[in-house]
Amino acid sequence: MAIAEAGSLLALKRRARKINRVLAEKYPYAHAELDFKNPFELVVATVLSAQTTDVLVNQVTKILFARYPDARAMAEADPVELETILQPTGFFRAKARNVLALSTRLVDEYDGVVPGHLEDLVTLPGVGRKTANVVLGNAFGVPGITVDTHFGRLARRFGWTASDDPVKIEFDVAELFEPRDWTMLSHRVVFHGRRVCHSRKPACGACPVASLCPSYGEGETDPVKAAKLLKYELAPGNEALLEKLLAETHRAAEIRMESQRRPG
Repeated sequence: MAIAEAGSLLALKRRARKINRVLAEKYPYAHAELDFKNPFELVVATVLSAQTTDVLVNQVTKILFARYPDARAMAEADPVELETILQPTGFFRAKARNVLALSTRLVDEYDGVVPGHLEDLVTLPGVGRKTANVVLGNAFGVPGITVDTHFGRLARRFGWTASDDPVKIEFDVAELFEPRDWTMLSHRVVFHGRRVCHSRKPACGACPVASLCPSYGEGETDPVKAAKLLKYELAPGNEALLEKLLAETHRAAEIRMESQRRPG
């Protein structure tokens, strides 16, 4: 495992696991931010999430699944109507083709049921390891590390990997944690990446793992200035939302959905 500035693997594991514990305390309400009711909805939503936001995908899938609730209905969808529904997500023609092909494959090969094994999932149109791990971890309870752009960025900043390749990152990080932690670790790291450890200007001065991060100082270190960079429930003015999430972690997804529906 060649990781720059990693020190010994044991020391790296200890620091990585401490970061995970701190993030668990910071985000006890971390969860999958794509809304779904079953594995089919999750696999489709994850395919649609490429190059767009989860908030937008959730708005679109609410309409999409009301019209096409399962693989059989989706496989028979009119391509033009499907493209119209998916247009807000961007790359909608390619996404419509993938969703149609995915649904058709599920019907033809799996009797309309999403398979619960990685080797089957990655054969589905539009589904790679990232999507497969999302579905396995969140719909089937099978541990998986989800490497999206946020996770990859933070894994490099934390010194968990030196790679830009999602599969290599997944394997590098898997060496540092017990499988039972993989799914929630993914949620916590992504939450942190979206709220604190931003791509262009991380809020280092407001980061709960600053003392453990070898990349501390890449962003704003002044605590007051850094606090202004925080997003979502951590952003200034959202104290009531944060308090509600912390008090009702079991309802975190529902609370998030409610907050996103409010005007402004």
